[in-house]
Amino acid sequence: MNPWKAATVVGLAGFALLVLVPFWWIASMSFKTYEQIQFAQSIYVPRPFTWENYTGLWLDTRFPLWLRNSAITAVVVTVITTVVSCLGGYAVARLRFPGREWVASLILILYLVPPALLFIPLYRVLAELGATNSLMALFLSYPTFTVPFCTWLLIGFFKALPTELEEAALVDGATRTQALARVLLPLAAPGIVASAIFAFTLSWNEFLYALIFIQDERMITVPVGLNLLIYGDVFHWGQLMAASVITTVPVVTLYMFIHRWMVEGLAAGAVKG
Repeated sequence: MNPWKAATVVGLAGFALLVLVPFWWIASMSFKTYEQIQFAQSIYVPRPFTWENYTGLWLDTRFPLWLRNSAITAVVVTVITTVVSCLGGYAVARLRFPGREWVASLILILYLVPPALLFIPLYRVLAELGATNSLMALFLSYPTFTVPFCTWLLIGFFKALPTELEEAALVDGATRTQALARVLLPLAAPGIVASAIFAFTLSWNEFLYALIFIQDERMITVPVGLNLLIYGDVFHWGQLMAASVITTVPVVTLYMFIHRWMVEGLAAGAVKG
């Protein structure tokens, strides 16, 4: 075997182990009994194998409710982000108006603002609207960090599409809205999918805003709810690991099915045009 090829294989194998071992550790702990975890027994393979952490998590806690809240929030925010980002990305990429390039730069700068600097003014705004302590607070606050990046990504993608396609549609009598909906959006599908997955992942995993804006235990999301499984210095590791496995599966499954579009969208979005 070629030395470079052998080195590549070894490097990829090492990288795979580095990435997969933590997931294996989490999954194996989720199937261990309390005694196995506390006394470090059956470290790599659970013996005996048990479902008690999953059943306890599902039946003895409000995890199903938290999971539902996370799913609703992620889906709604993804839809909002996708619609706003498509319109914003198209406007900056295709329409001609003063300061267009500055707007594109400002959009990216807004994404770089740390959420920790925004939660106080956001809380004041949401309190005035009466939207705190409900999922509406998350629907309104999460787009503040999902929309800027997704818009910037789609700006690059729309710029990479040939302008002749849109001009041909306009010549044939289509309006700009029709040209966008029937010509550009189908071609921009990989970029739209990439931005949608990005928005979904961020919304699914977000912790800070969900912790600050919602106090009702029935309305919190999974990342915040997992804190309730920690009582002082007592950690329910089995249930925590089971919750980690359950919340990881949807995102991993999503990436497995549409990873090709994800890669194409991110690559095309990097083109400045």
